[in-house]
Formats: sequence, structure tokens, C-alpha cells
Amino acid sequence: MKKIGILGSTGSIGTQTLDIVRSNSDLQVVALAAGSNVSLMEKQIREFKPKLCVMWSEEAARELRIKTADLPLQVLSGMEGLLTLAVLEEMEVLVTAIVGMIGIKPTIAAIEAGKTIALANKETLVTAGHIIMPLAAEKKVPILPVDSEHSAIFQSMNGENKKRVSKILLTASGGPFRGRKKEELKDITVEDALKHPNWSMGRKITVDSSTLVNKGLEVIEAKWLFGVEPENIQVIVQPQSIIHSMVEYEDGAVMAQLGTPDMKLPIQYALFYPDRRPMDGKRIDFYELGSITFEKPDTETFKGLSMAYDAIRVGGSMPTVFNAANEMSVSLFLNRKIKFLEIYDLIQGAMENHKVVANPSVEEILEAETAAYEFIRSNRK
Repeated sequence: MKKIGILGSTGSIGTQTLDIVRSNSDLQVVALAAGSNVSLMEKQIREFKPKLCVMWSEEAARELRIKTADLPLQVLSGMEGLLTLAVLEEMEVLVTAIVGMIGIKPTIAAIEAGKTIALANKETLVTAGHIIMPLAAEKKVPILPVDSEHSAIFQSMNGENKKRVSKILLTASGGPFRGRKKEELKDITVEDALKHPNWSMGRKITVDSSTLVNKGLEVIEAKWLFGVEPENIQVIVQPQSIIHSMVEYEDGAVMAQLGTPDMKLPIQYALFYPDRRPMDGKRIDFYELGSITFEKPDTETFKGLSMAYDAIRVGGSMPTVFNAANEMSVSLFLNRKIKFLEIYDLIQGAMENHKVVANPSVEEILEAETAAYEFIRSNRK
């Protein structure tokens, strides 16, 4: 019986992780954490019977305690609760599916406690990769990627000499606006941005896909996960989302991982690595597919990707500012406070305003995040 905890159990990755638990009787959920969705959390608790639950807000935790008073359950809140969950003795694997930089401290705590990390929280490596990866190596803790692209890269490196990697080929769908030019994006609505052609994801990540910021964050994450410099990470638009990413080796061979666009595959692979378990779902019919096509990303129109490369070249605290500025800008867009293209303007402004800290501590990372938020609040039109 493998015992797991989930940070972000009510979100897209969290709920799909629980779907996998339903199909595998040798997985046991011992801890769950979420933001404020009390009704869904109560349903998850009654079905999976964890011993510990954490809500980000104390108000939500208080409500949940009342609703689950009949159960032998500990309900905590805030960062203190997340840190308690991260080091829970009987937990073996922590699925970090929580959105935002609040995932950094619990991930560090879990690594220090020797827990295997199934990583779906981009911000952890984007902002603190220089802290996380050396710590994981020191503690001999596996970090198993849950993102479809990073899982594909991980699988394509399996059994290979990683020193012989020449290039990572990170694929992108191109998002819902692939092929459009800047002039056509001026009046994009929230509903337009949330219509991803292939993947079912959370609202924030879906918008990030439409700006190519998500792909930029994945480039930064890949640098830390696989020890490859950004100039050796090439983004390729693959509109059918069948090739999830590839790795080119020094002899010219290219290894790729293919599959239908279903996040359950990389989640399950991380939970059972190195085993592969049966999983229901659609399979690729190559006769029906016919062809797989490739395109160069339009980084002039979709500036999120080029901004990410700029951030990682500068390094230090700049990726934190890129990430934080995007996080707040997307929130403003989703709440209809700004237009689609203003997301880029606000990110660019925050990056230009930032004084870089070369090797930031966790506290300095969080300070950079706060400064980026404050900049956007004061400069929003």
C-alpha cells in the first residue's frame, strides 16, 4: 500500500490524481490540502478518509471542522498546516498540485523529511530551483515530474546516459490563438482564452497556455529538472498534442513520448514509477491521425515565451518576478479587470522595474513576489 498526500486536491491535477486512486486499490490517501472549496473537500474526505486535511484559509478550515465533526480527522489551516502535512510520518509520496509559490516551503519540508515528490507545481522550480534540486540530491529524494511535457522528457531519458543529451525539444500545442497576430488579440475575452483545443486544465494554466507563458515556465522548470541550459531547450509547436516532448542525443537520435492528451497518464506514471499500470482511456489510432505537424512558435505575438527566456538568462530572482507578475496579471484578466494583451505589458513592466538578487533565499523569493504584486497594483491602468 503506497500512502500519498495531495497539495491542491480540489484543483484539476488533484481531482485527476484522486481518479487514479479510485482505480488502484493499493494507493491510500492519508492527507489532503486545498484552498477554500469546502464542499468538494468534504466529499473527498468522506470518500478517501484521510487522517489530515488542510485548508488555506482558517475560515474554510473552521467550516470544514463543523461539517466533518463526526469523523476522526485533524483539520489545520494556512502555511503551518501545509508544513505539518508535508512531513506526515506515514506519507510516502507528496503530490504538489497546489498553484502558486505557497508550494515552495511545503516542498522543501517534504524533501527534508525524505518524501518522494510528484511535482505538478511549476512555481517551486521556476522560483526556487537553485534551492530545491541541490536539496533533493543531498537527501536522495526523487522528484518525479507530473507535467505532461516534463514527464515525457523524463521518460525519454529513462535508461539513457544523461550526459549525452544534446537538446530538449519541448512541445507546445500553440493554444487557442495559434496563428493569430497581435491585432487579432486586442479584444480577446476570458471565454475565448479558456477554450483550449486539446487539454483540460485549470483556468489559470489555460490562460497561460494561450499567452505561451506556460511554455516559458516549462522551459525554466526543465532547466532545473534535467540540468540543461536554456539555449539547449527548443520549443516546438505540435498542434495535435500527440508528441508530449522529445530529447535529442549527441549521436542525433531523438527519443519521444507519445500519447493522447490526458493528464492522468503522467500523474499515474509518477505515482507508480518505475512501473506502468493499466489505465482506461482513448488510445492513439495512427491510421485515423494521419499526420503530425510541427511549427515554430510565434514569439513576437505571444511574448510570454521570449520573456521567460529573458528571465532565465538574467537568473537570480528574475524568474520569480516573471512568474509573480504573470500570476497577478492573469488573475486580473480572469476577473475582467484588464485586457488580454495587458498581461504582457504588466509582466514586462515588473521585470524592468526589478533589482535582481543573484542567489535568493526563500525569504528573498517571497519578497520579490510581493514586490511584483505591488508594482502591478500601482501600475495597472
